[in-house]
Amino acid sequence: MLSRKWGAFPTTSVAGFCLATAALAWICHALLEETTWPIGWQWGAVLALGLGPVGLAFFVWDWGVKRGSIQALGTISYLAPLLSTVLLILAGRAEPSLSLGVAFTLIVGGGVLASRDIFRRDPATDS
Repeated sequence: MLSRKWGAFPTTSVAGFCLATAALAWICHALLEETTWPIGWQWGAVLALGLGPVGLAFFVWDWGVKRGSIQALGTISYLAPLLSTVLLILAGRAEPSLSLGVAFTLIVGGGVLASRDIFRRDPATDS
């Protein structure tokens, strides 16, 4: 990964990439979509999205790539679609179905397959 290769590249520089992404998204929105402004509590949801999955997540990912186990990080990333779907079901925005069960099975299977070497390693011999 480039982040690990150029580890001296500061994690705070991720903010620049986030700002560039936001600017490009705004341009695409202005050109291709109709604007609908949030109302009331929806502004809080917009702020939470900006600080959480769109903001903080990039910093945490960059930090993890530079200092953590790439294999473990990749394996844990399998949880994102699983957890988001579970939250949609719990919130009543999606219904449990056979296709979701198959998808969950494939996600968990992919995570198990990707992590099989993580649990076999001897931490004393890793450098």
